[in-house]
Amino acid sequence: MVNLKSFDLNLLLALKALLEEKNVSRAAEKLCLSQPAMSHILRRLRDQLDDPILVKSASGLVPTARALALLEPTAAVLREIERIVEPPPEFDPATSRRRFVISTSDYVGFALLPTLAESMIRIAPHIEVHIRQPITGPPHIVLEKDNIDLAIGFDAIFGGTPHVCSQALMGESIVCLTRKSNAQVPGDEISLAQFLEGKHVLISWREAGTGLIDDSLAKLGLRRNVFLVLPNFLTTPWILEKTDLMLCLPQRMAEQFVQLAPLKILPIPIDLPRYELMMLWHPRHEKDHAHMWLRERVRMACPRDSGNDANAGAGAKAHIH
Repeated sequence: MVNLKSFDLNLLLALKALLEEKNVSRAAEKLCLSQPAMSHILRRLRDQLDDPILVKSASGLVPTARALALLEPTAAVLREIERIVEPPPEFDPATSRRRFVISTSDYVGFALLPTLAESMIRIAPHIEVHIRQPITGPPHIVLEKDNIDLAIGFDAIFGGTPHVCSQALMGESIVCLTRKSNAQVPGDEISLAQFLEGKHVLISWREAGTGLIDDSLAKLGLRRNVFLVLPNFLTTPWILEKTDLMLCLPQRMAEQFVQLAPLKILPIPIDLPRYELMMLWHPRHEKDHAHMWLRERVRMACPRDSGNDANAGAGAKAHIH
């Protein structure tokens, strides 16, 4: 039995050409080789297969019985190899029934999902989009094990993102929201003392029950008064309307909430960075055509009303860490 490890599979192409052409020169021309090179390959085939392959006759070269038996299996193997190595078909959103899973917060539901859903249902009416809760573990582990296509969230929440691909989507500022009739904050600004003394609503998925604002305050040796911790923003406009509680949240969401209830937006009285909304994905999806299409739809759904947004102008580039 021939040891496959010692057999040069590239010889199969030459074997097929030789058996089809029954002529060394024509087989060489078919594979863009010189006649001496093809003669050398024929000698190697004879040696490795322990068979003459082609023998002389009155009409020229003819295949041996074993060579004839090898022709169809060889052709079938080469067809299968071609199928394996050929590029994947282009993604067709109009006919695809792909299922995408996105892990994100309800902030993205407010800021991106209406536009994203409108474009995707129009362009790709048969796909499914599943929205999951934000990831809470290391992104490179969660994205690998939990079958999540994209994780979307703020860079400060994700922290370091080794071994994943990422792309900045847009910048966002954090503001404070409270009811207009809050007697503790009668004006349109809030002092640091008022901010720390007031009672706050915190949106957090962390077990410790802290958020980005608490991290920034801790660096200053300060701490705010958190009264209520919630897993999402859904009910907060009506909670704020009935109480003097305060809520720190992304500005785009605050601008929508003031249209739902008599609330006012206040600047937070400490210096905060401008946070970047990021999307992360596992490197195994980097060249997947369907996944590339999904990432482009998400990027296109991002608001572009700020010159500081990460995707303003030319598209942002993805990075692998």
